[in-house]
Amino acid sequence: MSMATRTDTQSPAPDGADSHGLIRVHGARENNLKDVSVEIPKRRLTVFTGVSGSGKSSLVFDTIAAESQRLINETYSAFVQGFMPTLARPEVDVLDGLTTAITVDQQRMGADPRSTVGTATDANAMLRILFSRLGEPHIGPPSAYAFNVPSVRASGAITVERGAKKAVKATFTRTGGMCTRCEGRGAVSDIDLTQLYDDSKSLTEGAITVPGYTGGGWNSRLYSESGFVDPDKPIRKYTKKELHDFLHREPTRMKIAGINMTYEGLIPRIQKSMLSKDKEAMQPHIRAFVERAVTFTTCPECDGTRLSEGARSSKIEKISIADTCAMQISDLAEWVRGLAEPTVAPLLTALQQSLDSFVEIGLGYLALDRPAGTLSGGEAQRVKMIRHLGSSLTDVTYVFDEPTTGLHPHDIQRMNDLLLRLRDKGNTVLVVEHKPQTIAIADHVVDLGPGAGTAGGTVCFEGTVEGLRAGDTVTGRHLGDRAALKETVRKPTGTLEIRGATSHNLQSVDVDIPLGVLCVVTGVAGSGKSSLVHGSIPAGAGVVSVDQGAIKGSRRSNPATYTGLLDPIRKAFAKTNGVKPALFSANSEGACPTCNGAGVIYTDLAMMAGVATTCEECEGKRYQASVLEYHLGGRDISEVLAMSVNEAEEFFGSGEAHTPAAQRVLGRLADVGLGYLSLGQPLTTLSGGERQRLKLATHMAEKGGVYVLDEPTAGLHLADVEQLLGLLDGLVDSGKSVIVVEHHQAVMAHADWIIDLGPGAGHDGGKIVFEGTPADLVAARSTLTGEHLATYVGA
Repeated sequence: MSMATRTDTQSPAPDGADSHGLIRVHGARENNLKDVSVEIPKRRLTVFTGVSGSGKSSLVFDTIAAESQRLINETYSAFVQGFMPTLARPEVDVLDGLTTAITVDQQRMGADPRSTVGTATDANAMLRILFSRLGEPHIGPPSAYAFNVPSVRASGAITVERGAKKAVKATFTRTGGMCTRCEGRGAVSDIDLTQLYDDSKSLTEGAITVPGYTGGGWNSRLYSESGFVDPDKPIRKYTKKELHDFLHREPTRMKIAGINMTYEGLIPRIQKSMLSKDKEAMQPHIRAFVERAVTFTTCPECDGTRLSEGARSSKIEKISIADTCAMQISDLAEWVRGLAEPTVAPLLTALQQSLDSFVEIGLGYLALDRPAGTLSGGEAQRVKMIRHLGSSLTDVTYVFDEPTTGLHPHDIQRMNDLLLRLRDKGNTVLVVEHKPQTIAIADHVVDLGPGAGTAGGTVCFEGTVEGLRAGDTVTGRHLGDRAALKETVRKPTGTLEIRGATSHNLQSVDVDIPLGVLCVVTGVAGSGKSSLVHGSIPAGAGVVSVDQGAIKGSRRSNPATYTGLLDPIRKAFAKTNGVKPALFSANSEGACPTCNGAGVIYTDLAMMAGVATTCEECEGKRYQASVLEYHLGGRDISEVLAMSVNEAEEFFGSGEAHTPAAQRVLGRLADVGLGYLSLGQPLTTLSGGERQRLKLATHMAEKGGVYVLDEPTAGLHLADVEQLLGLLDGLVDSGKSVIVVEHHQAVMAHADWIIDLGPGAGHDGGKIVFEGTPADLVAARSTLTGEHLATYVGA
């Protein structure tokens, strides 16, 4: 890539200010990088490629972007730094020529029930100001239209201490727009009483069906011996007062069976003991009960709009703020265009630009009241991009993590245009990407590899896309790969009937999903794929659903604890050495006392950046020294956890360490392409694609008959996609049904049956536009997907 030639005669050699046309990285060693040195041209589009786990994110995010962020934070005063995330300097010798980096990653947006697409962007704030200026009747300032602001009234004296003290009478009111019933959540939780007790039985006969309240334990004796109700009378025959005492009575101190106890109604008691707890942390049978007993219904007072009556009554041209948030954004943009009010002209212009960016980036099908937690990773990433599209900053480094995730080939074209537009403004754009369609537009390519994990971490190629194609790297060889359509497709063994599906934008869809084959559901982003698959396939018995959501786990969790692999390993160690298994858990008795089994010690330095140092006592091994004296097959537990999946599979396969239970789990991890992961690597350091495959490996042990996968190719290199297809084929051949929501053409070509949704997104989608075999789809070319697939297979 030659630098632009200079025409002025003053300085023929680029020196001083003009020599900084590169970002130089020397000796990067973050995670698995092996002394990597690269030079990245500025104001160009550079794409980083390589198999999953080769070190792309370590180089781009953990080294370049992290250091840029850290240097910016250091320019603030120590006081301000105290409120910022603490960052340690990445492991790198030289980093030169950095500019301000803005990262747009795929972390899902927070699932707070009050966070919506409108609150996550500036659209809601602008609408609230608009309504407080123009809405009729006028009900108050912008906060009066905000469902996150409760109304407050207070009055009393405040004392001002200035010279002679004096008390001032003050009344304070704030008008908020929060619905008082559901507190701005739009839904209220109801308890389904039929799940708590069987009203045809009496208490003695075991009417209460809550887990832990059956049998003759204290929980059930509290009610049957309280004296408030007759334990031998069926619940349906209780008087009003008896039923109230049984279900709702406030806490009352009293003697029951001669012991001082607090009696309270069944509902408040369950609410305290079960419903206020984190669902993820519960035992499975209690979680199942809570999911059955608590039903969420739309709030009857605000109709799910989250807003108080006042806020809903104020209108502009017969439309309330609740109506605007429920509209599809592309329609809302048209409505705003029709408002001509000179007093708020600048506001209308800004609002219009914001809404137009949604449409332009392909999210015009969303509505502003859509909860942010329900967006897919790709959608969340594009919502975050909206802020930067209209920005007039130049010479900024934009860092993207697979911006094409969740995009149909038709939408990738638009994403490419956006990336090029950011570059043409004079910015440096760094993209981590696997799709050939986006790699093709790069000015400069850095290919990492050759393998994953310890086999990766080196630069295999640096240069142009043509050079990459000609070069002999894994990425170069696979760039031109085209999957062929299958010669023969499998015959379904049965069908799953979906009738009249209407969730989200589905327009009363009837479809038969074939079972016993590989069925791919496709369509442009927002056409209703996830709604159909997750909303209409009952997630009951025999359905295993693997999505891209984050794994719940702390920095202590690792693949061995998450997959349940540690259990057979601990038992094998315990049995061989004649001690108890808890010693071999770093979260239990075997933990090093100095770092509590974390392996590192976190020191918080108040305002300065905190430091994580390897624990000196256990040298990062996380175990007490005495535990490491116990061996299995010549290795101690910390050495076993440092092994990669492939090494461990060999180790537990034969000899003294032969453990079939451990081997089964390791085999599944290797099948999903995670053979390079080390067993003790913290989950927090895994990439999105790795997390999803780890979930898949864990779920493969379940007895499910139907597997529902949401974009399993996310974060997979072209070379890894082949392995994934082999895995899916294996599942189908073993008698399972596999349903995949996917945009990757190689997966479509490999399917036995395709269901294509569309024709567009939002209310232009939600219909089935094609169902049949991939060959028929290519032959017909009647849909967007058909055209792209035909081009892909070269038909």
